[in-house]
Amino acid sequence: MTQSLRVNKQRLMGFLNTLGTFGALEGGGVCRLALSAADKQARDWVVSQMQALGLTIRIDQIGNVIGIYKGQEDVPPVMMGSHIDTVATGGLYDGCFGVMAGLEVISTLKDSGITPKRPVAVAFFTDEEGARFAPDMFGSLVFQGGLSLEEALAIKDVDGFTVGEELDKIGYKGNAPVGCFEVDTFLEAHIEQGPVLDKEGIKIGVVESVQGISWTEFTIEGVSNHAGTTPMSMRHDAGLVAAKINVFAREVAHKIGGSQVATVGYISCKPNLINVVPNHVVMTVDLRNTDNDVLKQAETLLFDYAENTAKEEGVKISRRKLARFDPVYFHKEIVDLVEQEAEAAGLNSKRMPSGAGHDAQILKEMCPTAMIFVPCKDGLSHNVKEFTEPDDLEAGANILLSVILKRANRP
Repeated sequence: MTQSLRVNKQRLMGFLNTLGTFGALEGGGVCRLALSAADKQARDWVVSQMQALGLTIRIDQIGNVIGIYKGQEDVPPVMMGSHIDTVATGGLYDGCFGVMAGLEVISTLKDSGITPKRPVAVAFFTDEEGARFAPDMFGSLVFQGGLSLEEALAIKDVDGFTVGEELDKIGYKGNAPVGCFEVDTFLEAHIEQGPVLDKEGIKIGVVESVQGISWTEFTIEGVSNHAGTTPMSMRHDAGLVAAKINVFAREVAHKIGGSQVATVGYISCKPNLINVVPNHVVMTVDLRNTDNDVLKQAETLLFDYAENTAKEEGVKISRRKLARFDPVYFHKEIVDLVEQEAEAAGLNSKRMPSGAGHDAQILKEMCPTAMIFVPCKDGLSHNVKEFTEPDDLEAGANILLSVILKRANRP
């Protein structure tokens, strides 16, 4: 039955394209930061689609939304989902594909008159990106019980607005309690956000694991002084220390090798004038590895170097942990099932890790979990040119449908 049942590609693309109008950027792409006005518009529209399908809708105290399609038995649901918030210059597919594919799977079940043994649900989680509020994935963290509701509601963005205030403003501080909703299985369909599938001509990524993630913010305090009259030997240059840390982060990745990556994604320098020695820098370093011990090694190398370099330059340095997630390995039985369903559908596949963080890695702590990747053109993501062929989106949604039905109807 699962191989004969197919999603409606036109409807799936309609879902994605309509969602892409909320926060649309001129020339393409989307800016839909978590809990913004655009996020509210998108949430309202997705909820309206859930209502049109007759789903039971659950909105919890951190703004996570779940639509539940009733099963034959009153038991925990088999759930799909992801997120609909974006970075400031995002595309149409990151996160959104997982949610819209979930809507399409349930639409297909309803059209076909199929009521599986277990309920089937589709969810979107608050602030997966972490682009406005850190840490990323805090919506699923609170949902799973890994972060307290009180801590999450008190998180502030750069303008000082709290999560609690912004949830109230957009009307999505729900009544459903967090940390107590049971889930049977969680599947997240997603674009790869990397070039491997596209470059190798592979249709389905069978995701076995997610890299560990370490986000650190450094604050460097030096002495502001005249650029022309202050001898090099007498400077306390916060900008120089930041530059050295930036370069060393790349060197750490090369030295360790393998799957180790390092990125300095944010630098703010003050007073930011051409003829003044910088006295204040805030910067971030993102380290990732599939091996937690190696990730810890990278952190130690970076932190020691930052302290020593600051001491040599005579500046003060402090660091703050923005996010830290250990590597995650998904449920073998479901990973195998994704691979089997791809083979049965005549689609080539590849087992692979994810280099990006996802809600699925958080839910892994509460239920069997796995992910399905589809290619994205040239590996571009977090980019307004992010693109996946409709046929590839359809293929991924069909594998999601097959796996969900197998999990929902198992004894």
